Amino acid sequence: DPQQLELATSGKRKLRRFIVIDEVVDKLYGSKVREYFEENNVQHKILALPTTEETKSMDLVLNILQEVQNFSIDRRTEPIIAIGGGVCLDIVGLAASLYRRRTPYIRVPTTLLSYVDASVGAKNGVNFLQCKNKLGGYTPPVASFLDRSFIQSIPRRHISNGLGEILKMALMKHKGLFDLLKSHGKYLLDTKFQSYSSSADHGDAALQTTRIAIETMLEELAPNLWEDDLDRLVDFGHLISPELEMRVLPSLMHGEAVNVDMAFMTYVAHTRGLITAEEKEQIIQCMRGLELPVWHSGCSWPLIKRALMERLKHSGGQPRMPLPTGLGVAEIFNDTSEETLERAYKLWVRD
Repeated sequence: DPQQLELATSGKRKLRRFIVIDEVVDKLYGSKVREYFEENNVQHKILALPTTEETKSMDLVLNILQEVQNFSIDRRTEPIIAIGGGVCLDIVGLAASLYRRRTPYIRVPTTLLSYVDASVGAKNGVNFLQCKNKLGGYTPPVASFLDRSFIQSIPRRHISNGLGEILKMALMKHKGLFDLLKSHGKYLLDTKFQSYSSSADHGDAALQTTRIAIETMLEELAPNLWEDDLDRLVDFGHLISPELEMRVLPSLMHGEAVNVDMAFMTYVAHTRGLITAEEKEQIIQCMRGLELPVWHSGCSWPLIKRALMERLKHSGGQPRMPLPTGLGVAEIFNDTSEETLERAYKLWVRD
């Protein structure tokens, strides 16, 4: 906006920014962030918070809003900046959407999971009454800034966690992405998604996998940003996992819970005759190669039934179950019998 640019560069008004940063990220990068704003002569307030699934609540949203009010931002020209993982981006997105009805905000994801998942789309939210993301809304950010160098400081398990969401897109929409994960999974874990000029054998696997994952996610989300259509391939791995994740907190991370769900649904697809035994095996082996859990003791038959009943309540009375029909292709099904599900469950537990 030329007027805003004129204001910013004329020196008539000092630039101001309110930043919410995850407290772990703050320990690693906080000094760099402060240095950046100081060097650019930006008046700023940095709020470092513990943003985890356990703290992802309306209370934290209200804490943020109290600080925003104290700092007193101009909601037309001073976007709130969120720097952290998916939980941080979700909480800040909700806070921004509530402040003066809608304040712009910017997402800066610092984990692999948030880089390929939370950075894309319009959703934000918090947990409520032991239910995942029960309160929230649809307010897209004005921008997402993607910088893979953040990912080099996260633990290996967190890389694996993010690979769960990338694998979801591969299984639903992109055989090429599945092949990349199968061939380069260990390399991506070892190098923490950094690009090295010496990695000729791997092409730039990190850039390729993240780009394809984000592009396929955008293809799915952009035409249906407000979820008017409830038939969503991106719901693969998200039918049982919300119930499982909240039940076993903090033992499973989000991408891990999603993968346990995907592993079970892979067995459902095989039991229905949608994929061959060899395809099922390829998928499970790929999951193991990405160091993702393919089963969890908390994922009991009663929990699966309860989660699917909950699904029916929120998806117009239909299960709308995305299932692979091959490698990198999928469809949504509403006619999977309980007998088929139980048979798949027994096979899954046996294996």
